[in-house]
Amino acid sequence: MSVIEPIPGDLKSGAFLNRINRFVAKVLVDNKEELAHVPSSGRMHELLTPGAAVFLAPSRGAGRKTRYSLRLVCFRNTLVSIDSLLPNRLVKSAFAKGLLPEFAQYTRVRPESNYNHSRFDFFLGGYRESCFIEVKSVTLVENGIAMFPDAPSLRAVKHLKELKDARENGFNAAVIFVIQRDDGHCFIPNKERDEAFASALKQAVSAGVGISAYTCRVSLEEVELGSKVPVYI
Repeated sequence: MSVIEPIPGDLKSGAFLNRINRFVAKVLVDNKEELAHVPSSGRMHELLTPGAAVFLAPSRGAGRKTRYSLRLVCFRNTLVSIDSLLPNRLVKSAFAKGLLPEFAQYTRVRPESNYNHSRFDFFLGGYRESCFIEVKSVTLVENGIAMFPDAPSLRAVKHLKELKDARENGFNAAVIFVIQRDDGHCFIPNKERDEAFASALKQAVSAGVGISAYTCRVSLEEVELGSKVPVYI
């Protein structure tokens, strides 16, 4: 698809030890324990297990409390990107290049736009019906099935309800799930871990909210937006 986000240079390999809180983990690098920023609030219990192989970028900027930032996790020989902001950058580039056919009619893209009590990732204009877009980062894959969320998410449920409301009030609305690995062959809502999200997604789709999911090709050098995969709700 030629939508690529480079991985910061000078990656260091290491081993995950434990998570101190949502955004800080302890890792082993060059046989020394270090603190690393975790760029995602997702639980990722399946990925961030003691001893898991990880790849880290040196932290940049004054005042950083962690020496590294976690970028990639190797899970059963599959590289997984865990930067929750990276999918937004990929989608923004895809919009700019006109590589998402379902949104080709829009000529204006504005990041971060408010609607009611939510702030969505993108607002698309220049067409008869403007469109609100929410992008969700997916890291959980089981037996080739990508799932979101990996833990209950009141915020995600709220976003779906607001998108449904926007659709019912004359806007277009859509959710794009970006699977930050290449082994997800389809996508489903994770009903087992968040039944409220699965229900809200079904209601949103019934109201006309669009839904799509894309995989990513992940290497030590870059993450590339990959193929669109089927969505089952």
